[in-house]
Amino acid sequence: MIKYIIKIVTVFTILMMASCSEDTIDLEGLGAIRGSVVAVGTNEPLENVKVSTNPSSSTVFTDANGVYVIENIPSGDYSLSAQKEGLLAQFEAVSIIADRELEIVFEMDIETAGNRPPDAAILDSPTDNSIDQPLEVDLVWTGADPDDDTLTYTVTLRSDENSDVEIFENITDTTYALTNLSYKVKYFWQVISSDGINDPVNSSTFAFETMSPPNNRIIYTRFVNGNSVIYSSNEQGETEIQLTSETKNSFRPRRNMETGKIAFLQSVGSQTHLFTMNEDGSQITQVTSQVSVSGFNLGEIDFSWSDNGSKLLFPNQDKLYSINVGGSGLTLIFQTANGNLISEVDKNDNNNIIVLKTNNLDGYDVEIFTINTSGMVLETVVSGVTGAAGSVNLSVDGTKLLYCQDVSGFESSDYRQLDSHLFIYDFNDSSILDISIEKPAGTNDLDARFSPNEATLIFVNTSNDGISQKNIQTMSIIEIANRADLITDASMADWE
Repeated sequence: MIKYIIKIVTVFTILMMASCSEDTIDLEGLGAIRGSVVAVGTNEPLENVKVSTNPSSSTVFTDANGVYVIENIPSGDYSLSAQKEGLLAQFEAVSIIADRELEIVFEMDIETAGNRPPDAAILDSPTDNSIDQPLEVDLVWTGADPDDDTLTYTVTLRSDENSDVEIFENITDTTYALTNLSYKVKYFWQVISSDGINDPVNSSTFAFETMSPPNNRIIYTRFVNGNSVIYSSNEQGETEIQLTSETKNSFRPRRNMETGKIAFLQSVGSQTHLFTMNEDGSQITQVTSQVSVSGFNLGEIDFSWSDNGSKLLFPNQDKLYSINVGGSGLTLIFQTANGNLISEVDKNDNNNIIVLKTNNLDGYDVEIFTINTSGMVLETVVSGVTGAAGSVNLSVDGTKLLYCQDVSGFESSDYRQLDSHLFIYDFNDSSILDISIEKPAGTNDLDARFSPNEATLIFVNTSNDGISQKNIQTMSIIEIANRADLITDASMADWE
């Protein structure tokens, strides 16, 4: 019996030993993984991609050809991963078998491959095809992104005036303020949304139209940051509009009712040239180029519209020229016989009479006289006087001439005037009327123009010290009284 028991134990022991020996071989069986990592779509090899297993065995990096090899991996089930900054991590379930080598290829995409583009911006204000908008408009829109990415916006703006496109970039808010728009212009605006990942998304395009310009009949200048700037206002001195840039020296504006244009002088380098613009300051166009506007003192130079707004008359030293408003047809009209300089000109289209003011290099030895369109001298109004004079303006029927003259007769190298009065000369009887009888002592009346109905005048009054503020005033011609400030800190007025 004992003999059988021993045999049974022996057999059981052998079987147990055999079983233990088989388990040890399976646990120590090793396999390997070989493969490559490429870019999705292009199959371009990706270098320095980290490839590892979970549970962890070992970690390797792809070479320049995108190839990797992981060896001596114990048999079993694993998750194989490929990871690199900027790329979406990839995972693959694998089963390692002893003495076998698996081949796994990873295709990797950029990290943001699953990111969705932003929604198209919804334009809120101004509403599409709105009208009578001010010249400063807040563009307002609503933006959103399905992945809550931070958005930036680009606004494009164009108008029906020209083909120019203005682009305003890197906007982080959903409101953008437009300034310096033009009157009565239709604008088109669009918002482009960008998440910095996907292609930008365009909104629809909205349109709006700005308000019509006010009927500002008075134009004038004011110094801003060292430059003369042109403005307009109504006849109450209100609704002031800036017409020219503060970065340009623009002066002596003259309005023409027939064309709806304003002509003016502007510095171009070392020269001064004639320009025109619309009454709202838009479409500024240079007229003269070959011959500049020049004389003894640019602050005293004046020019005139001619031929119902189709031409301009302007002085250049001792010569008077005519030029078409488009810049063609430059013609010499008159030249002084004594070499004196032409400083001012005004023309009446009803009778084709031209009035000129000439002076020497210092601004004195003044003559004011009329010529016809052929350059023939007709009548002399002022001659042989001492002191400064000028500011010539013909009445609408050409029978009267408005001008100023320093009755003190003072002459100096700085062209200072001590007691400048306004006068009206009547061509019918050669009479002269002093209309500055109520002028405050120590001041000058300068740069006078007839009002449109010629019942009043518009002019500049300022201290005779030559440095004090200038104010535009009005005064009745009939009563020669009731002078009053209209626009303060301004000069070179015109009223049409």
